[in-house]
Amino acid sequence: MSAVAIPRRRAQTGTLASGRRIAAMVRRYWYLIRGSWPRIAELAYWPTIQMILWGLISQFFVTHSHWLAEAAGVLIAGVLLWDILFRGQIGFSICFLEEMWSRNLGHLFVSPLRPWELLAALMTMSLIRTGLGAGVAAVIAILLYGFSLFDLGLPLVAFFVALMLMGWGMGMAIVALVLRYGLGAESLAWVALFAFAPISCVYYPVSTLPESVQWLAWATPSAYVFEGMRAVMVHNVFRWDLLAGALALDAVYVAIGAGVFAWAFAGARRDGRLLQTGE
Repeated sequence: MSAVAIPRRRAQTGTLASGRRIAAMVRRYWYLIRGSWPRIAELAYWPTIQMILWGLISQFFVTHSHWLAEAAGVLIAGVLLWDILFRGQIGFSICFLEEMWSRNLGHLFVSPLRPWELLAALMTMSLIRTGLGAGVAAVIAILLYGFSLFDLGLPLVAFFVALMLMGWGMGMAIVALVLRYGLGAESLAWVALFAFAPISCVYYPVSTLPESVQWLAWATPSAYVFEGMRAVMVHNVFRWDLLAGALALDAVYVAIGAGVFAWAFAGARRDGRLLQTGE
């Protein structure tokens, strides 16, 4: 049987054709952004957070220039404790995302693995990753600046527990959103926590915030932790009331995170999304 030549349309060339192809790709990427609210929110997210955070820091330093001299190392301590919170949350979320990237989530749940067992494994890995990452940063702070976070003593353990619990609560909520909205929401794993940075008052007291939003700070466990850290470093006093407030809110955050995860997981299992998610 003789071969039949199939005519091919020659690819369009020239500046006009190239412009059309570029425009087509731009339109494709625009549709991706337009159809995903997490991508839209991310566009203005970082500039807004940075403006608010550093504006508050500048305002505090203008009116409290003596503060740093009285509490050497307090900013480094704030950075290191914030890193514990961030690594606790990101370590939890990333381990889950790796299962989605590899399309392994469905395979896991055709095994006897139960959702709470997966959460326990994610928390364990979060502890390991946080211990390794924050531990190295703490040692570097000793070598470069002569500041040891470990000088906080037992209060450091309390701060660590409170921050990890908050990170896990947020991690469960983020994982739930990824289950519900797909990998278009995966950027939340990196950016969601930083919305809490201005109201966590990492580098300045809660009193620096406008009075109308101070209640938001007292609704976050992290604000209690950083206020407690400054009480230890500046006044050499451990505030048990602040620790109790942080742990009480941690219980609320973990309960909400677990509830949202259970809801999103049940929906994903019912709709078959466990087998369809991936890159």
